[in-house]
Amino acid sequence: MLSRDRHSEIQLRQLHYVIAAAEHGSFRKAALAVGVGESTISRRIRDLEDEAGAALFIRYPHGVLLTEAGRNFVERARRVINELDLAMKEVRAAGRVEMGLLRIGIFTSLASGFIAELLERYRAQHAGVRTKFVEGAPALHVAAVRLHEIDIAFLTGHLTATGCEVTRLWCEHVFVVLPETHKLAAEERIDWDDLRGQHFIVSEADPGPEIYDYLFKHLSELGHPPSVERCPVYNRDTLIGMVALGAGITLTSEATTGVKFPGVTYRLLVTEDLPFCAVWSPHNDNPALRRMLSLARSLSIRGAGKSAQNR
Repeated sequence: MLSRDRHSEIQLRQLHYVIAAAEHGSFRKAALAVGVGESTISRRIRDLEDEAGAALFIRYPHGVLLTEAGRNFVERARRVINELDLAMKEVRAAGRVEMGLLRIGIFTSLASGFIAELLERYRAQHAGVRTKFVEGAPALHVAAVRLHEIDIAFLTGHLTATGCEVTRLWCEHVFVVLPETHKLAAEERIDWDDLRGQHFIVSEADPGPEIYDYLFKHLSELGHPPSVERCPVYNRDTLIGMVALGAGITLTSEATTGVKFPGVTYRLLVTEDLPFCAVWSPHNDNPALRRMLSLARSLSIRGAGKSAQNR
């Protein structure tokens, strides 16, 4: 059987001892500098020389000098120590979230509301962490979270995601998107009864299908068949532009109302709030994710407290 590589027996403290002895020119002074006995320094360096098969120092009664082999060894040992120090600093920085990357899946606007405040605070606290945003459908985001392709996703609705953790963080009001000339634009708040007989447009892409189901659920409960048209558009701006042209009206979440479009107005729909959740993998060990979750929960609790006071 082959024996284990002898170089694997070299210990990090032996490198420190050699460097200290080279810098101080004495085993006694090196021992004082590193806080061990002189015999320990002498023995560990002798063990290292035996491993290498060559002397690193020339011993004199009052000190030591490096051999040519010793000078080469110390030069490389310093590089090893410096690389290890740098590696440890990078690991500690990542643990403190001073650097890193956080990949976020979104299904809502970043213009205003809870997620806007969350991201602003997170960047202020962790300026060294880069954030990468990925738009997509909820099902795709959940799959990406499960595969660790993204770290966290913020999605709407009451979700169940196998293999993932789901936490409800905040709720938003639902708004009706209307042309400025629409008769309902004069109302500050709109009830479902006000929407009887109205023609709605939704996109074929997400979140169109979700809005479609939401409209059918609530309008059908009024005993009136809803008029909902699925439009072959894949950009929210295009759909809002169609509303401005009078093609129909639609629904949107509170955060998206932070973006203004000409010819369009938003009116609050009196209905239950729309829940938003964070989805992440419990097996994701990205420190930047843990800090994001901690901050999100903190803001969520604070927001819930404010809501209770306002009621």
